[in-house]
Amino acid sequence: MTDELITCELTCPTSPVDQKKSFDDVNIEDMDFDQPIFSVLSDGVKEQQEAGDKSSLDGGGEATSLGLSTSITTDTESGIFSGECELCVEHEAELDWFCGTEQKLICSHCAVVGPCHGHTVTPLATRVTAVRNQLVDVCEKIQLQALRIEKFIDQTLTAKEQKLQAAASRAREQVLAQVSAAREALEEEEQRLLEEVQREEERVEQCLLTQRAHWSKALSTLSQTRSGLVHTLTHTPDAQLVTSVQEIAERVEAAEGVGGPCDTDQLNLNAACSDSKLLRGLWASAVLLGPNGYGSTYLKFDERTVSPLLMLSEDFCTLTFRHKKPRLSPPYDPSRFDCWPNALGSLSMSSGTYSWVVDVGESAAFKVGVCYTSLERKGSGNEARLGHNNKSWVLSHNDGDYSFCHAGKKVPMHVVRRPQRIGLLLDWPTKTVLFYEPDSFAVLYTVTHPFSGPLLPAYAVADRSITILH
Repeated sequence: MTDELITCELTCPTSPVDQKKSFDDVNIEDMDFDQPIFSVLSDGVKEQQEAGDKSSLDGGGEATSLGLSTSITTDTESGIFSGECELCVEHEAELDWFCGTEQKLICSHCAVVGPCHGHTVTPLATRVTAVRNQLVDVCEKIQLQALRIEKFIDQTLTAKEQKLQAAASRAREQVLAQVSAAREALEEEEQRLLEEVQREEERVEQCLLTQRAHWSKALSTLSQTRSGLVHTLTHTPDAQLVTSVQEIAERVEAAEGVGGPCDTDQLNLNAACSDSKLLRGLWASAVLLGPNGYGSTYLKFDERTVSPLLMLSEDFCTLTFRHKKPRLSPPYDPSRFDCWPNALGSLSMSSGTYSWVVDVGESAAFKVGVCYTSLERKGSGNEARLGHNNKSWVLSHNDGDYSFCHAGKKVPMHVVRRPQRIGLLLDWPTKTVLFYEPDSFAVLYTVTHPFSGPLLPAYAVADRSITILH
């Protein structure tokens, strides 16, 4: 919409009160038109320029008019101006000026000799033009902002919605594909394992049937031999008994040839028939990725067991190897290791499932694992050396070489990359100890053993330090 501009010459009639005063010249300072439109239109804006920027007035001689000429823009649609001009109540003159100090309309007399003398005043037309220009700027900015919002809605949000639907569809397909592959692999593994268990069960049953038939026959033979010997003993005359020694010896030899029964592993179900690397990995991941993947927060190093060769942190979670033997030995404790750089955990495990993680950092010599509570603590023999007796099961690292140690036997381990952390998982119901790498959840080694008593976390460090993580 285009505003219609009407220019007119305005003169201020001589006020009856000011007939003796004439004005040769009036200098009016414009307001600061750059202020925000919302501040301009509010009733509580700050006063603009003070006394230094006042209108000048020359009071010599009588004047019949002010000789002020301005152009006023009218807007019949806005309703800012009505058909009849408002008049000043005090001077009965047209309100064609604007006082910036008091933010109100005034007449020319108010500006020169009235209450607004010395204030910052502006011709109404100039003020209206400034306000309209500011409104035009605001409207243009709003229009541009609206266009940006409209473009954002029509283009960006629409594109985002399309991308969202495509991404969500791909994510669903990926989940379904992965679950389907895992389900298919699990079903095949399940079928294979069940068939393997079935075959092993049939084998053992056949062995049992064979053994049962063999030993039943042997039992019958022994019973008959014994009955015959008892009958010979009780019913044979002495003379005949003496002459039957050879016959008796043959019967006894036949009975001794039957032998005695012997229990063997062939009569037991081979536990390996149900062993599956796939299932073991999935089971370990399910346990380790759960809320208790890092184990109990109560698991710490037992201070009473810490060797004098090690230093324990204040929070009982870090063991550091001492390069120099301390001057003062710790107080004697039957639980303390006195020769090997060992320490045990504070949590006894005899049921349920446990997992914990040890930060081994850059240590070049350490051991982590489990041991019986009855492990020897004193002396430099193998009885107190982790992995060198039948009471401890540990993963050992020595200058880049990794191995599983138990009862003095080492099983080399192939490690792709040097782990910064070592995780342990103990499942008591299945009597399984699993060593893994927490960063990749790669299983490093698994051992199954018929543990007969409570186990404790076991550690050794001969370089730098290791820390239990929670």
